Amino acid sequence: MKCHECKHMVCYEGVACKDAPEPLPYTGEDEKLMRGASTVEAEHYLKATRFEEVVHFATRMGYKRIGIAFCVGLSEEARVIAEMLSLRFEVHSVCCKVCGIPKSSMDLPAIRGDPENEVCCNPLAQAKALEDAGCELNLIVGLCVGHDALFSKYSSAPVVTLVAKDRVLAHNPLGVVYSSYHRKRIKEWLEHPPDKK
Repeated sequence: MKCHECKHMVCYEGVACKDAPEPLPYTGEDEKLMRGASTVEAEHYLKATRFEEVVHFATRMGYKRIGIAFCVGLSEEARVIAEMLSLRFEVHSVCCKVCGIPKSSMDLPAIRGDPENEVCCNPLAQAKALEDAGCELNLIVGLCVGHDALFSKYSSAPVVTLVAKDRVLAHNPLGVVYSSYHRKRIKEWLEHPPDKK
């Protein structure tokens, strides 16, 4: 499917297009999550920030214990988020470097050129720590691309991304779409990639 090229968007009116997959039924926990998400959207559309929507969603779902998987580079932001959420929930947090793995042990490239003294993030350990804490909803706060995928894959609780890391654009990945300068630069890079070293 190439929905981004569609000019009609009949699905917006509940009409199935010819390329649509056979719909799967929502049952059990999936149905509960869908009801919670849809209710929050309907009740707070254009009125609540993403942070507020997370609070509304967690409250509606009856969650009491929230986990935060955060990047060490966003430690201060994670502290503020946890402090605010703690006004309503029991909050557990785990830094990306928990049980840090020496990059040399996995033959991984180092940011600063010294894999012997640099540890990589450990999203599997983050997921396990929040599972052990009994978290019912886990929030991603700035995990690296790929590490977020691994955390989501291994999280025993549903995962919501509260903050998507973008070191260049102050954690606003859509800046690429909204800025004609960045859009042009990245299109040129995609069309004419530099020679691999």
